[in-house]
Formats: sequence, structure tokens, C-alpha cells
Amino acid sequence: MRLSRRSFLYSGTCLATGAFLLKGAQAASPPSTLRFIPQADIQVLDPIVNSGYNVRNFAYMVWDTLFAMDEQFRPQPQMVDRWTVSQDRLTYDFTLREGLLWHDGAPVRAADCVASLKRWATKNPTAIKMMAVTDTLATVDERSFRLVLKEPFGQVLEALATLSGYIPFMMPERLAQTDPNTSVKEIIGSGPFVFVRDQWDAGNKLVFKRFDKYRPRPEPASLASGGKVVHVETVEWVSIPDSATAAGALMSGEVDWYELPLFDLLPMLRENRDIRVASIDKLGSQALMRFNHLYPPFNNPLAREAVAVAVNQDDYMQAVAGENENWRNCYSVYACGLPMSSDAGADKLRAPRNLARAKELLKQSGYKDEPIVVLSIAEIPAMQAMALVTVELLKSIGFKAELVASDQGAFFQRRANREPVAKGGWNVFCTWIVAPDTANPAVSNVLQANGIKGYPGWPDDPAIEEMRARWLKLTNPDEQRKLAAEIQEKTYAGMNYLPLGQFFLPTAYRKTLQGVIDSPIPFFWNVRKS
Repeated sequence: MRLSRRSFLYSGTCLATGAFLLKGAQAASPPSTLRFIPQADIQVLDPIVNSGYNVRNFAYMVWDTLFAMDEQFRPQPQMVDRWTVSQDRLTYDFTLREGLLWHDGAPVRAADCVASLKRWATKNPTAIKMMAVTDTLATVDERSFRLVLKEPFGQVLEALATLSGYIPFMMPERLAQTDPNTSVKEIIGSGPFVFVRDQWDAGNKLVFKRFDKYRPRPEPASLASGGKVVHVETVEWVSIPDSATAAGALMSGEVDWYELPLFDLLPMLRENRDIRVASIDKLGSQALMRFNHLYPPFNNPLAREAVAVAVNQDDYMQAVAGENENWRNCYSVYACGLPMSSDAGADKLRAPRNLARAKELLKQSGYKDEPIVVLSIAEIPAMQAMALVTVELLKSIGFKAELVASDQGAFFQRRANREPVAKGGWNVFCTWIVAPDTANPAVSNVLQANGIKGYPGWPDDPAIEEMRARWLKLTNPDEQRKLAAEIQEKTYAGMNYLPLGQFFLPTAYRKTLQGVIDSPIPFFWNVRKS
């Protein structure tokens, strides 16, 4: 009898479940503890050094923000009590809420926030533009600080309420003075959970305890905003790289929440009456391919176009998400379904695959049979699936492509390497970005075209940067959409990167959990465990 891939996974999961049950009832998650399987192990803990999603998720546990986005994507005050804006929109005054404390018991001060904002503003693309038109950012007193601009900037509160990517998490001044490319030495925040560092078992488990001196806001929780009321004493992140084993742990009750189960396992999890499979991320994620613009062959736009005309989004989406109900084609640099999305400049991407044209473009590019390194993270199934499709695609065009799959730490280290392949560099990688991170030209890291100062891939196009700077000053929605479309056209004219489709990642948790917030980010406040 031949087993289908899904049947094979199912049988493996049954065995994994049995293995967990043999450990005894004591393995079950205790009532006051929420056990969570993250999408990947975490090695870097500083969200300014690394904007990876698991680092972001960790940061939301420990740190807090001045403002936060609600479910309508409107900035709402979080650590801030009140703020004012001058009539000429050049001066912003902020006052912190009373009684905010760091996890070491010290009060949160305005000086902490100013230092944190300055560190964050070296990485966040919107903040970089904002600081370019900033005259001063300084404290007024212990709880107040002031931002004075040289000219109006249309995205001040939106930047302070950044939901994902490089987020302005507030840290104590002594930590915020750390070089933005060096991880902080202490994990001290003012957020709803305290990281228990002496229980950190790297590669296996992270432990968080409820911060009993945290003061939630009075408003109901709404996306990242509102009251962060914690109803459990302990949250444990447990790394289980094998998907079948992870699903088995969820079904046996050893863990409570599995962030990103493999799509092939979803039917089986849905059949379990104790488990809820939910699409809490309603906007989805954009898959994309990044080229290294610094070295041959992809420093030549003809080589990038050769790949573009050969890509079929269906291949990528079926490899990642299987059935069509889990994905859609999307040819916009802005997440489809959001106001800025359009098909401007995407004609070549929408056209049927043209392998003959791809080979012709590759020949015109002068490709010299250089080895092409495609990076991937082995433990993340969606990323590995896209990388495998890419290697076969590149080979079909005529590139000598090879896959280099590693753990997450090695991947990020190599991705940051701006040397040639022979010195540890790379040529291509695929990833995905949650919709809020590609909503508009202000928040999208992958739209950056400021060379080595920008997102890995490092395209350099001053015209795009000038257009992005202009977009940040606009407040009229029609004008914003028009200029956003022009930025997209310019990006696709150089094929700076390629969209691969938009997919929706379900999560799975036991029905003993209530209050899980609809969000592309797993939040652990508001969640009760019965």
C-alpha cells in the first residue's frame, strides 16, 4: 500500500502523540502555564539588532511601546498618557503614564524613551526619514519629552505605533545607548512579562513570568493596543522543530498553542475536537524573492528580469500552502486587500511564464556560470519550500544554483554578509512578510533602495528614495495611492525584488484557551486558560 504525503504525516503524528503520552500525565501543560511552540527557535533577543518575526514576538512579551496599532490600524496611546501637536504640526509633546516601572523596579523615565527612539531610528525606514527632518528630540522633565521637526511629517504617530518590523520598544536608557548593531546585555523591559533568563535553555525553551507590577491600560485589548491583561502566571516557548512531533504535543495536551502548523497537518488537527484551527491573521503574508544587487549576476537588471519572466506564483504558493483556499496571487509590492495595493507596473510579472525569453535575457546579461547560492532556514517549512522551488527555477533558466539551508542564526548572519559568495556571501533568498509590514511605502523595508544602508539585497536607486520621502509628507489618500503606484512601477522597472503570492497562515491551539487576539502576531495577554 502506498501512503500519500498527508497519510504519512498523519501516521507519524500518531506515533509522536503516543510517545508524548508515554511520558505520563505530568507532561500535560499545568493550568497556570501556557506552553507555546514558536515558528522557529530564537537566538537573538534584541529587536533592534534583528527584526525577525520570532524576535519581534519575543519583544512584545518583554517590552512596551509608546503607541500601538488597534484593529483598524489606527495609532493609539500605550505608554503615553497624553500628547499634543502644535498648530504648524512641527512640535509634538508627549507625557508618559504615571507608575510605569521597569522589571528591575526602576521608574520609566522620559530619558529612557528618548534614548530608545534614537536607537530605533537608525533601523526603521520611516524613523530614518523622520529623523532626517527632526530638529530636536529631548526630555522636558522626568515623564515628558518633545519632538521638534524642521518640516511637517505625516507619519509621526504611525511610526511610533509600528506594528511589525523594527518596532520602537522602550528600554532603560543604559540599554538603549547600546550600539544598534550590538545586542543589549540585559533583557529588562516594562512589558507584561518578565523574561526568566536563568531558565533559558537555548534551542529548547524560553520562560516568561507575569510582571505583577505591570499596569494595563483601561481600554479593551485591540490588536497591539489597549489593556494587556495577563491571565496566566507563566508562558513557556518550547522548540519542537519536527512538525509531526509538534502536532502530537498539541494533541496530547503537552502544549497549548502551535504557532504555525504545517498545512498538510491542518485536516488532522481540525478533526481533533479539543483543538481549534484558526486564521487569526486575516490579512495574510506576502511571499517574495530577494536578489543580491551588489555582485554578479544579479547586479545586472537583465539577470533579475530573466528570473521574473520565468516565475509562476502558483508554483510557490502550492509548495507553501497547498490548496487554493490558503493563498492568492498578488502582484503588488503592497499587501493585496490594503488601500495602496495595485497592479501598476506588474505586466511582466502577470504574464504567463516565458522560459525561452528568460534564457535569452540570461544570455544578454553576460552570466558567466557563477555559482548561485540560495539561502534558506531549514527549520521553517514555508521558507524551505520556496527555496527548493527557486533552485529548480534558476536551474531551468540556466543558472548554476545550489541551496544552502541552515539554522536561523547562521541564516541571518550570512544574509547580512555583503561579501561575494566566495567569501561567505549569497545571491538569492525567499521569505515572507506579514501584510502590515508591506502596507505602504513608509513601513515596507523591502521597498528600500538606499544601498547598503537598507534591507538585505541592497538595491540602490535614489529616485525611489526621493519618492518615498515625498510620500511620507502626504496626507491626502488619493495622492498617497497615486505616488505609491509610481513607486511600485519604479521598483518593478528594475525588478528590485519579486512578489511570489500572498498566503494565509493558520494557527492551532487547544480549546482550553480563550481570548486569543486576531493578529498576525501571537499576543499572550487577554488569553485565559480553563
